[in-house]
Amino acid sequence: MASCKKGRMKDAVFRRLVSVALITVFGIVLILILFRTNTISSLINSDIYESTESIEIIEPKIPKLLLQNELSVSLHKRNQIPPRNLDLYPKLVKDRVVIVLYVHNRPQYLQIVIDSLSRVEGISETLLIVSHDGYFEEMNKIVEGIKFCQVKQIFAPYSPHIFSNSFPGASPRDCKDKDDPVEKQCEGTPDQYGNHRSPTIVSLKHHWWWMMNTVWDGLTETRQHSGHILFIEEDHFIYPNAYRNMQLLTELKSKKCPDCYAANLAPSEVKSKGEGWESLVAERMGNVGYAFNLTVWRKIHNKAAGFCSFDDYNWDITMWSTVYPSFGSPVYTLRGSRTSAVHFGKCGLHQGHSRNLACMDNGNVNIVVNEIDKVANIKPEWEVRKYEHQAGYQAGFKGWGGWGDVRDRELCMEFAKMYV
Repeated sequence: MASCKKGRMKDAVFRRLVSVALITVFGIVLILILFRTNTISSLINSDIYESTESIEIIEPKIPKLLLQNELSVSLHKRNQIPPRNLDLYPKLVKDRVVIVLYVHNRPQYLQIVIDSLSRVEGISETLLIVSHDGYFEEMNKIVEGIKFCQVKQIFAPYSPHIFSNSFPGASPRDCKDKDDPVEKQCEGTPDQYGNHRSPTIVSLKHHWWWMMNTVWDGLTETRQHSGHILFIEEDHFIYPNAYRNMQLLTELKSKKCPDCYAANLAPSEVKSKGEGWESLVAERMGNVGYAFNLTVWRKIHNKAAGFCSFDDYNWDITMWSTVYPSFGSPVYTLRGSRTSAVHFGKCGLHQGHSRNLACMDNGNVNIVVNEIDKVANIKPEWEVRKYEHQAGYQAGFKGWGGWGDVRDRELCMEFAKMYV
C-alpha cells in the first residue's frame, strides 16, 4: 500500500511539473509573439530609447474648431502605435539623428525616396518617422514594407483630406474663389488678394505645423530627444552618405558656426549640387534635408502667432519671411560643399497621385550617385565659408496669399497648443 501511495504521489508531482513547464513555455511564446507585434513595446521603450523616465503617452488637446469624424479618431489612435521593426533593431545609438519624412499621396515619389533611404549608411542606427497628410492605403503599404530601420507612422488626424464635407476640408457653405460672403451668404475670409481658401493648398502649411508640434512635443519617441531631427520630403532623393554627413555637421555646428541654427544636406538653391570646395558652407536655411534641435524648435514655437497669421500657404516662405527675421539676427545653416540630397519632384503641390500619371520623366528619376557620395565627404578640419546677403524671401515680403481664412489661422494656433 505504501509503495502504491508513493507511486501516486510521484505521478502527481510529475504531472504538476509538466503543467508548470507547459505554462512557462506558453508564456514565453506569448511574450515573443507580443514582442514581434510591438504590443508590449511600452515595457521596453525605456531601454530602447535609453531614457530613465517612465513612458508617458501625451494626449493632444482636440482643436476647439473641429468635430472629429470616425477616420480622424482612428488615425489619432494609430499615432500611439510604437515603431515597427523593434525586433530587428532593438536599440538605437545614443547620438542618433532622428529622420522625419513627411508625405502626402505621391506613391511613385515615395518609393524612390524609400529606396534611396535603404542605401543610406547608418540608417539602421536611428528611427524613421513618416508623417502622412491624410490616409492613403498605397502610401501606407509602401511604408509598412520598410525593413531597414525602426519606422513609425503618424497621420495628421485634422488634415483637410480627412474631412470631405466640413472644415478643414471643403464645406458646402464655404465661399469659393472671389465670392462675396454677404452676397453669396457663404462662409470664409478672403486672403489679401481677395481669394478664398482652397483646402488642398492650405493642407501644406497645416500638415507641416501639426507635424512639428507633434514630433517635438507629442510623440513618446521624440519629445525628450536632445539631439537633432532631420526633415525630408517625399520628393527628396537621399544620397548614401547623407546620414554620416549630417552626424558630422550637427557635431561641428556649435564649434565651427555658432551663428548656425541648423544643418542642411543640400544648398538653399534647389538646383545647385554644391561648390565642391574643401570647406564647409554657412548660408540661409534651405528646405531640402534640414535638421535642428529642441532649442531651435522652442524659438520657432514661440513665434506661432506670426507663423499662423502670415498670409502665405507655404510653410517655408512663411518661415523665411516672418519667423526667421523675428529672431533678431541672421539665421544661418551649416552644410557641406557637395550636396547629399536632391529635390527631384516636378509636380506642383499635391499632383502626381497616380503611379501611371506621376509627372516625372518616363516615370523614372536619373540621379547619378558617384563614389564620393557613398561615404562621408566632410572633413572636421575644414574652415567655414559664409554667404551673406543672399537673394530670396526676406522680411517685408507680403506673402503669396491662400492663408487668409480666419478658421485656418485659428486652427494653426490650436495646433500650437496641443501639447502645452
